[in-house]
Amino acid sequence: MERVYKTMRNAGALSLAIGIVVTVIGLTAGIISIINGSFLLKRKSEITF
Repeated sequence: MERVYKTMRNAGALSLAIGIVVTVIGLTAGIISIINGSFLLKRKSEITF
């Protein structure tokens, strides 16, 4: 039984770590998207088709 508890603990810790990493990556991608969007809006008068 002790082996099962150790496995569950390790799986929980790994899930938590993956969740934190995914959250940080998501926030970073969102911030970069907002910055790029603001640059596009700022330079919209320079864009010609």
